[in-house]
Amino acid sequence: MNSVLDMLNDLQQLADMGGPVLLFIVVLILLLWLLLVERLIYYRGTLRGDMAQCIDVWQQRVDRHSRRARQVRAALLAEVDERIDRFVPMIKTLVAIAPLFGLLGTVTGMIGVFEAMGLADGGGARAMSSGVSRATIPTMAGMVAALSGLIGLTAIDRLGRGAKAQLANSLLMNESLGSDPTAQGGKP
Repeated sequence: MNSVLDMLNDLQQLADMGGPVLLFIVVLILLLWLLLVERLIYYRGTLRGDMAQCIDVWQQRVDRHSRRARQVRAALLAEVDERIDRFVPMIKTLVAIAPLFGLLGTVTGMIGVFEAMGLADGGGARAMSSGVSRATIPTMAGMVAALSGLIGLTAIDRLGRGAKAQLANSLLMNESLGSDPTAQGGKP
């Protein structure tokens, strides 16, 4: 129990040293990873059911090679693609703005350094150290958020592209239930 309290105390000290921008970065990291975990859970669970339902709808069609069939196939693929990409733009945005929040922390920390220098008539090392930590800690946190989010986004993107390709390959245009020359390799 003491180790948990010590850890919480250390986190509180880090938050105090990092300034108010660090709180926004922590919220950004939590939201980013919440969305990444949600996507991972969807890809590992619900997506299989969505793909199976899409394949079932396609398999029940008698006509799979007319213009209308191509439109139905495109609509089925688009519906599942939309579900696959549901939070990906939000995740990309959070990854992109994380370093900007770090930069904001740098600027606000440097303002603290200049204030300390002004109060100390040219500044001493101790007067500036608080502002420097307020400048570097949010920068580091913003970069950590962006890098970890980029790694997660890359994994999610790879899983999504693989699922889209697998589904597109499952909805073949030339399969039909009846006798069709294209099913035996003939020309349409």
